[in-house]
Amino acid sequence: MKLSLTVNGDPVSVEVSGHESLLTALREGLGLTGAKDGCEQGECGACTVILDGDAVCSCLVLAADAEGSTATTVEGIRSGPGLHPVQQAFLERGAVQCGYCTPGLVVAAAHYLDSADDPSPTDLREALSGNLCRCTGYGSVFRALESVLEGRA
Repeated sequence: MKLSLTVNGDPVSVEVSGHESLLTALREGLGLTGAKDGCEQGECGACTVILDGDAVCSCLVLAADAEGSTATTVEGIRSGPGLHPVQQAFLERGAVQCGYCTPGLVVAAAHYLDSADDPSPTDLREALSGNLCRCTGYGSVFRALESVLEGRA
């Protein structure tokens, strides 16, 4: 079946099978390989995208259910022509080790920070609770994100 949706601001169409996940459609059908296939069970957060305003694990979304939706992947997270403040902070603060979880963390953090009226470090940690990192121990990730919060003050 042909799936039509808006991805990163652009209308797209992609052929999908009836059992295919949104993650597979994004990666294999559209070549957007930022979201990672970590567990296929919604446990690790590596495949996090924003779908119709909500951060979701794209491995759990049936592609067909995304018909007519709007999705933003890590490739579409940015602030104007430059990087999103979360992406910039990850670079500047060395919040990346192997990088596998990074796209999901960036999308989840950016979504929280862009939608929260009064973001706090505690709430930010809660917003990232569904994203697993096996390399960093989260210290560098949280230091990077706290620098974003400080920059907003």
